[in-house]
Amino acid sequence: MKAILFDLDGTLVDTDVRHFAIWQDILRELGIEIDREFYQTRISGRENQAIVRDVLARLPFEEGLKIAEAKEARFREDGVTLDRLPGLDRLLEWIEARSLVTAVVTNAPRSNAEFMLAALNLSNRFDTVVLAEDAAFGKPDPAPYQLALERLSLSPNEAIVFEDTPSGIRSAVAAGLTTVGMATTHDLQGLIDVGAAFAIADFSESRLWDWLAENFEAIAS
Repeated sequence: MKAILFDLDGTLVDTDVRHFAIWQDILRELGIEIDREFYQTRISGRENQAIVRDVLARLPFEEGLKIAEAKEARFREDGVTLDRLPGLDRLLEWIEARSLVTAVVTNAPRSNAEFMLAALNLSNRFDTVVLAEDAAFGKPDPAPYQLALERLSLSPNEAIVFEDTPSGIRSAVAAGLTTVGMATTHDLQGLIDVGAAFAIADFSESRLWDWLAENFEAIAS
């Protein structure tokens, strides 16, 4: 193993509750009521262009994009403190001690990604950051993870991924990457059903550390 790749929203930081609340408010103003199930199946983990084409299909595409951009601006401006997911600091130290390379691979717009990484004091922590707009297609297409591997000069069997949504897991698995599900936004079994090797609540779980020790030691030997 030479690299660990991370999604951003819901993986490095739990932003799901805030994203849901803002989408709920904005869509209500447009006469669209959504619940958690709607959010998880049609919004969570998808890039904004796909959300606009689906949820806001009755509007002209450019108008829908402006609404999505206003939603993201509201997310950045609401003043909520962002905290790293439990156990992340320990994992980053573990990675550094083993000289592994890292990447963030996200469907978040560039302004959101930069905002979150800065708020988490992680702006310069990763070797590369891949946005949906950087690849030919966003998640669930494998293109973002394939691009990350290309930038890091790695093959799929040399990296693992942490992802919190079915869309992201499908993307990583389709790129040939072993993927650990983060059950911050979706239930554990749902993540396993779409291809996660297993799922955890956060990076502090002993199951993760046992698995990392077994796999890293096996590869290193």
